Amino acid sequence: MANFVLVHGAWGGNHTYGEVPARLEAAGHSVINCTLRGLGSRQDELHPGITLSDHIDDVCEQVEAAGFDRFILAGHSYGGMIITGIASRLGKRIDAICYIDAFWPDDDQSLWDITGHFEHNWYVDSQRHNPGMVTPIGFPGEFTVQPGVRGYQPLLTLLEAIPLSGEQDLIPRKSYIFATGYQPTPFPRFAEKAKALGAEYHETATNHFVMENDPELTTKVLLGLAD
Repeated sequence: MANFVLVHGAWGGNHTYGEVPARLEAAGHSVINCTLRGLGSRQDELHPGITLSDHIDDVCEQVEAAGFDRFILAGHSYGGMIITGIASRLGKRIDAICYIDAFWPDDDQSLWDITGHFEHNWYVDSQRHNPGMVTPIGFPGEFTVQPGVRGYQPLLTLLEAIPLSGEQDLIPRKSYIFATGYQPTPFPRFAEKAKALGAEYHETATNHFVMENDPELTTKVLLGLAD
C-alpha cells in the first residue's frame, strides 16, 4: 500500500480535497491531507511574514511526523509551488508526483515570475489597506474571511523563488490533471510543460477545484500512480 501526501492551494484549506482522501484510504492507502500555516484550519497562525519556504517546511514536517519513508505527492494550484520545493528536497523518497491544475515552476522561479499582469495587479492592489496579505484572486466585492475555509494569502508566499537542487528529476513518475471547464485559466502553459516532459496527462471538464468536482478522476489518477 502507498503513502499519499496531498497539498492544497492558496487562500483555502485541505477541505478542498473533498472526498479524495477518504477514497484513497478506503482503497487501503495512508494519507496526509496537509495543513499550511496561516491557511484553512490554521488561519489563527496567519501573519505577513509567512513564506513559501515555510509552507514547504510545513509539509516536510508532516511527512516526517507520519513516518513516511516513501510517498506519492500531489498539489493543487499554488500547491504546485510547494510540491516542487518538496521534490527538490526529498525527490529520492518520492515515487510519483501529481500536479492538479497547478503551477509547475522551473528553477529559481516564484509564482510572480510565472503569472501575468492580472495576477500581479491583484497582488499589489491587495496591499492598499492590508499590507502583506492578498485577497482571494477574482473575489467579487468586499471580502469577508470564512473561518477555516477561505482567508488571506501571505504575499511573501507568492514572491519567494525556490532554487531547485536537481533531486526533483529523480522522481520516476509525473502526472498532470488539467481542468478545461473555466476561463480565464493560467494553467495551459503548465499542461503543455507536462506533455513536453512526458508526464502522464489527464483532462477534466470542471472548474479549478478538480478534486471537489471530479473526485472520481482525481482518485483514479492518484491510485494509478500507486500501481
